[in-house]
Amino acid sequence: MELFESPAERLFRKSVRTFLKEKLPADLRDKVRDFVWLEKQDFVRWHNIIADHGWQGPTWPAQYGGQGWTAIQRKIFDEECQLAYAPRTIPHVNMICPVLNKYGSTEQKARFLPDLYRLKDWWCQGYSEPDAGSDLAGLRTFAERQGDGYVVNGQKTWTTWAHWADWMFCLVRTNKEGRPQEGISFLLIDMKSPGITVRPILSIDGCHDLNEVYLDNVQVPVENRVGEENKGWTIAKFLLSHERTDLAGVGLCKRLLRCAKQAASSHFRQGKPLAEQPSIRNRLIELEMEVMAHEWTVLRVLSQDDAGEPAANAASILKIRSTELQQSLTALMMDCAGPRGLQYVIAARTQDWDETLPVRKFDNALAGNYLDWRKVSIFGGTTEIQKNIISKMLLTQ
Repeated sequence: MELFESPAERLFRKSVRTFLKEKLPADLRDKVRDFVWLEKQDFVRWHNIIADHGWQGPTWPAQYGGQGWTAIQRKIFDEECQLAYAPRTIPHVNMICPVLNKYGSTEQKARFLPDLYRLKDWWCQGYSEPDAGSDLAGLRTFAERQGDGYVVNGQKTWTTWAHWADWMFCLVRTNKEGRPQEGISFLLIDMKSPGITVRPILSIDGCHDLNEVYLDNVQVPVENRVGEENKGWTIAKFLLSHERTDLAGVGLCKRLLRCAKQAASSHFRQGKPLAEQPSIRNRLIELEMEVMAHEWTVLRVLSQDDAGEPAANAASILKIRSTELQQSLTALMMDCAGPRGLQYVIAARTQDWDETLPVRKFDNALAGNYLDWRKVSIFGGTTEIQKNIISKMLLTQ
């Protein structure tokens, strides 16, 4: 494994930086930098700027706009976007596209992939349920086969951006007999279908990106099933491996480290920046070393992936470590803010900011971010579940 980028990779990084400098709109950059919540049109706009440059869909086949990037190139691109304060890449695009590439029919690829390239369709993920979150094998949403389709009944929860979505890729139970994992199918559900109700879930910071989705006798054509009936568990595991590897978030960790340094430099004690206080300085140094070690682990995993030797426990290990780092960094920012970190004006997160308020935008968002970041140890599979996965893999070797 090489811990240093090759000349070609350094050149690629330079080209990404040039692209971001020239093409990232200042208003979008400022929103991300100031922790303002983005609207759907912000994500779509940035997505299409990338597509105009020919860089959308790095893992897709060339016929659908893919570039054939290596795993290292994808890491470099994501990292530079984070450090430039670009809007995040839509995670559901990076989940459903690999699934359709690997398991979708020719008709499904032709129907969905071109529109995904331009984000004409917005997708959400119908996995978690009230009684089946990290334990997806326990899901209860049932799809009964009737003629040329399925009738779906059940409930999904924590469904990110379902209120914006045109489609949902959804795990449903199609057989109640045998092992739970053997009776699950993978359906593509039109969110405009009669019988679908979306109800908002407000996060602790006041943000609305999560939802509950109720399915009441929803009709789904059989051609919208991906893969074989009752074989959706294989697809689910494939998708989750992509999700959890993406959640390694080296670029995000580096951006949060930069924000932590900003918090330590812009808050003072006895007339001196907190960054000069031994306790804060030591925490910053320790976290910077931990972010560096995390990046090395990611590089090792990605080099194995590019060599065709994926690490079995990699996704879970990276997800846990990234979670710990993100929560530690947001906690440090909150500590640096002190009493200032207790203030929170939700309107400022929606750009309804009153410049006369004696509150800095950066300080205002620290409390909301600190509270919101507690959820990263839950979504994408709880830390406890990830540790169980790792232990089972190690003990059965």
